[in-house]
Amino acid sequence: MKWITRRNIKVDRVACPWLIRRFVDPQAEFLFVNETELLKTAKQVNATPFDAPRLSEVKLNHRGERCSFEAIIQDFELHDPALARLALIVRAADIKGQEHAAAEGIGLRALAQGFAAMGLSDEERLARQFPVYDALYEYCRPSEG
Repeated sequence: MKWITRRNIKVDRVACPWLIRRFVDPQAEFLFVNETELLKTAKQVNATPFDAPRLSEVKLNHRGERCSFEAIIQDFELHDPALARLALIVRAADIKGQEHAAAEGIGLRALAQGFAAMGLSDEERLARQFPVYDALYEYCRPSEG
């Protein structure tokens, strides 16, 4: 399946592809376009758009104080306590004014800004940051014993 979002990905637009690939669609293909081209291109290539808060037509989007990562969890009925905890970290990192949702969010925001500052392509940002989300997911899982 194809998924599409805005170029120049940072927090939510890295977290969402990680979530999609790990829990929704392991074969997911991601496309990154200018926001003005998003809806048209999504229709042309039959891709599911996500995380475009200025485009009300996009279903997998910010919802109130929640980020797009949380919309995907809700719509795909992912009932995993570790994902719920990770969602708060993503929200705290992604949405200005939601930093109180999780103390770890400021660190995730700093990492995302650092990857952006490196001038990497969106595809390379995914490749390099997926292990960060793998680690955060493990951090969020309840410890055994």
